[in-house]
Amino acid sequence: MKARVALLAGLIGIAVGLVLAAQVLAAGDRHKPPESTERLMYLNSGRAARGLTLAFSAVAADAYWIRTIQHYGRDRKSTRTIDRFALLEPLLDVTTTLDPRFVIAYRFGAIFLSLPPPNGSGQVDRAIALLEKGLKADPDRWQYALDIGFIHYWHTGRFEQAGRWFAQAAGMPRAPIWIKPLAAITLAQGGDRQGARELLGNLANSEESWIRQVASRGLAQIEALDRIDAVQALVDRYFAEHQRYPASWRDIAPPSSPTAVPVDPANVPLEFDARTHRVVLSLQSPLGPLPALPSRK
Repeated sequence: MKARVALLAGLIGIAVGLVLAAQVLAAGDRHKPPESTERLMYLNSGRAARGLTLAFSAVAADAYWIRTIQHYGRDRKSTRTIDRFALLEPLLDVTTTLDPRFVIAYRFGAIFLSLPPPNGSGQVDRAIALLEKGLKADPDRWQYALDIGFIHYWHTGRFEQAGRWFAQAAGMPRAPIWIKPLAAITLAQGGDRQGARELLGNLANSEESWIRQVASRGLAQIEALDRIDAVQALVDRYFAEHQRYPASWRDIAPPSSPTAVPVDPANVPLEFDARTHRVVLSLQSPLGPLPALPSRK
């Protein structure tokens, strides 16, 4: 008797899943669905959806994920200028509430949300919130932290935030080791050279030779940035005092070594760009190209 009841419950669950999927797919199968049908969300609350689907939330999540992809693809190809991707965020919220461990929905959904128009909704904050929701459901999923870092890197320009998210991802279980150098260099791009030094200093003792090489190069690049800043400060001070830029390094060299030429950590002389009036790394230096980093304050 119990076996028959279990079988019946299973068949009912499959039927519920198929009905939900059919509803979602029906909208996409019509050649030209009516506007009101296309924009319709059958349920716009993840909690309500979980309450209705009960033990079959995963099946319903699959159906809503299909609906999400259809909505994104249809609006991306559409010529509409109003309400593009209007259902994207709520559809993703329902999908990930129905199945809190739906990895693809979080990661690809964040891409859909963060891409600037017309390829996405340009909702960077919503993309980050979606991934943070995924982290709450699965705190050891390093991919979510990595994705947040890349959103900051590519879309917000907050390199320090990106570096800290990369560092968080690098510290999670089973995270690949290559994230650590990425975190260090990105922190430097955000202006946190000390934080970058600390990370690279730890990596310099790695058992992996290529990691040690990356760390050594990164530390040398940060030192080069410090030296460039120091020499640039001398150039700027000379200009403030003489209302012209130095004709040669000798003009700003210390009296103790008037013929000295400033060099980078690879012992290659630094150069002065007469067009921009900036001290720069030589093209001959093995440390180049340096990332476009902000000057140290």
